[in-house]
Amino acid sequence: MDPRTWLRSALVLAAAASLSSCAKDKPRPDEDAIAARAQAALMPYKSALKGELTAALAKGPDAAIDVCATRAPALAMEHSKDGVRVGRSSSKLRNPANAPATWLVPVLDELAKMPSGSTQHRVVSLPDGRWGYAEPIWVQAPCLTCHGETLTPSIDAKLRERYPADGARGFRAGDFRGVFFAEITPASGP
Repeated sequence: MDPRTWLRSALVLAAAASLSSCAKDKPRPDEDAIAARAQAALMPYKSALKGELTAALAKGPDAAIDVCATRAPALAMEHSKDGVRVGRSSSKLRNPANAPATWLVPVLDELAKMPSGSTQHRVVSLPDGRWGYAEPIWVQAPCLTCHGETLTPSIDAKLRERYPADGARGFRAGDFRGVFFAEITPASGP
């Protein structure tokens, strides 16, 4: 073997061994710990959102539409802290600001195939050492007021006014609506 070829081969093998040992030295975070951290961050957000939506629905659908439009994004911001960003997304959007991040697109597709009511979640490794977590949102009966197959004319008019490109209609109880998600930054790891 030519000495230069041998040297190149030796350098390639040394580099591969070095990279392999680096990958082994860096422990991979436990996905269960990541999921637990994401769920802990999402719980107060989901609880606050549900509470405000329930109270608003008691006042009427117009109030609930206002909560979804203004309070839901504000609640996501309020509950995004300590290196964890929380929110909601769907492939059938009402609010374009809730468009899924690139990593969420295949997760939405996968979770949509789950049986109704499934509590399965997904943990995804993201660039720069970040982690993503997603859990399904299943349509409940109260959601049908604004997301169902049939809407009252006044609700339909208000939704068309606020969301001209509304794609979040036509659901039935138990349908997959979208996801609650959390993104965990590397500095705050699980």
